[in-house]
Amino acid sequence: MLIARTIAELRAAVREARARGRPIGFVPTMGALHEGHLSLVDRARERGAWVVLSIYVNPLQFGPAEDFQRYPRDFEGDCRLAEGRGVECVFAPSDAEMVPLPPAVTVVPRALADCLCGRHRPGHFEGVLTVVAKLFHIVEPDIAVFGQKDFHQSVLVRRMVRDLNFPIEIDVAPILRDSDGLARSSRNRYLGPDDRRAARSLSRALAAVVLAFRGGERRAERLRAEAQRVLASAVGVRTEYVEIVHPETLEAAERAAPEDVCAIAAHLGSARLIDNVILGAPDAGLVRLLVPGAEAAR
Repeated sequence: MLIARTIAELRAAVREARARGRPIGFVPTMGALHEGHLSLVDRARERGAWVVLSIYVNPLQFGPAEDFQRYPRDFEGDCRLAEGRGVECVFAPSDAEMVPLPPAVTVVPRALADCLCGRHRPGHFEGVLTVVAKLFHIVEPDIAVFGQKDFHQSVLVRRMVRDLNFPIEIDVAPILRDSDGLARSSRNRYLGPDDRRAARSLSRALAAVVLAFRGGERRAERLRAEAQRVLASAVGVRTEYVEIVHPETLEAAERAAPEDVCAIAAHLGSARLIDNVILGAPDAGLVRLLVPGAEAAR
């Protein structure tokens, strides 16, 4: 597995792979890899792609009071995991290589960034899209794989690709969950045993929404109340938002419909956690929580 530290190294490797007739797959990450990230690699490899995985903790997407300095980093461990999963190239640029100066030109999302996470993290998505656009320009992938857990991000990346005419297919992979329903996340490393138990309330809240939706409830206000009831029962969980939105426009729904998304963000200790579910679609990790009484049993 090649570890490319510079843009020139990465571009040379991509050119060689493309000359051999391989499509280029790209999985952008901030490191602290877990099975969720590795499932994205699997998805790219299923397409026969030569896979580039980037590891870059993007300073532009963190606010002043956020966790940039303490964001989990384990480069050697990440490389072992990536190589074991068949990644051909890890791109690990320095800040000097990626953002050598405060950028004069950035990618600024409009109204789509003003809801959900964007409402609570001003400037976050400008930082995300600016660096993702730079990575797309550097790697020039045929396909880029993102995770559904970062739902708001995936909507904005798809819209950026469409609006700015990037010749890239964006594939959004389903959420990978632990056996207790908790969505895999690098920030789960912040959770102690008690916080970990309380964090299960996010997936239980989504399961309660799914159960109500399957039972015929369509009033978004009632569905949100179901989620909030479960979140309020967990010690230490501070709910940031519970919303039901259209999957493309992100407009808040008054009546939920299949393919609408119920999205949650909450704080637990020093961790900010997000999760979501697509209404009417299967989520294998939530199925075991949909049995009446499962919430109480946990």
